[in-house]
Amino acid sequence: MQSSIVHVFASWARAPTNATQSHPLRIHLLYIIFVISFCTYSCQNYAAKGKSIAKAPDGRVIFISNAIPGDVVDVQTTKKKSAYYEGFVTKYHQLSEQRVTPVCSHFGYCGGCKWQDMNYQSQLFYKQKEVENNLVRLGRIEIPAVMPIIGSDETYYYRNKMEFSFSDMRWLTPDEIKKADEIDNRNALGFHIAGAWDKILDIDKCYLQADPSNAIRLEIKRFALANEMPFYSPRQQTGLLRTMMIRISSIGQIMVVIQFFRNDPKITLLLDHIAETF
Repeated sequence: MQSSIVHVFASWARAPTNATQSHPLRIHLLYIIFVISFCTYSCQNYAAKGKSIAKAPDGRVIFISNAIPGDVVDVQTTKKKSAYYEGFVTKYHQLSEQRVTPVCSHFGYCGGCKWQDMNYQSQLFYKQKEVENNLVRLGRIEIPAVMPIIGSDETYYYRNKMEFSFSDMRWLTPDEIKKADEIDNRNALGFHIAGAWDKILDIDKCYLQADPSNAIRLEIKRFALANEMPFYSPRQQTGLLRTMMIRISSIGQIMVVIQFFRNDPKITLLLDHIAETF
């Protein structure tokens, strides 16, 4: 195993000693970057929030995104603490036997499903370990023998409530950025990117809530665009359509709640269309 450390420190430039009021002291902060790359390491365990665990050469724990136990990977860290690192996979050398192919085309970007690339029995195993760890190691609670988790019959379309956000500046995938094509429509109706309050991933199909959830969301977006109803801008705090909630009861009743940023005559037009269509 090899490791490399790269530092790029701040640099600054002072004005000449004969500087006048028109040439004041200038300080240019360029970059402060701390990168540690650990090569060819095996993920040993699973942690909270869908991260895997490995051990760094110095003995500290590494919390790794986009990896599961059994993967052999190269890791680039993004955070260094006294007891641990955080990082992400830059290269896969060997894939875990616990891996499965995610069904969702948005997996990896959307923050809604963290474990869709792991088989369901392994998910149950690591979820139970996390609960026991929180109670026994962190909470220091003495508990009796824990019975195994009873798995669900439905691993998709099990949510009865979903919340979505509108945005006029949707998040672009790395593939879209690489293509550098001109993008005419930046409107989005979907989920927040994990850890980003102002970035919304546009969702084509979600596997968390049963239909007609997807049909309702897509039709509302289509109707809004066709009728020039502006999507909300979280940074500029402008627009009309802000958030939407869909709830489907166990007996098939449907509730749709839309939050509007301001009053507008087109609101009634949209609500009437939803009632007539669904």
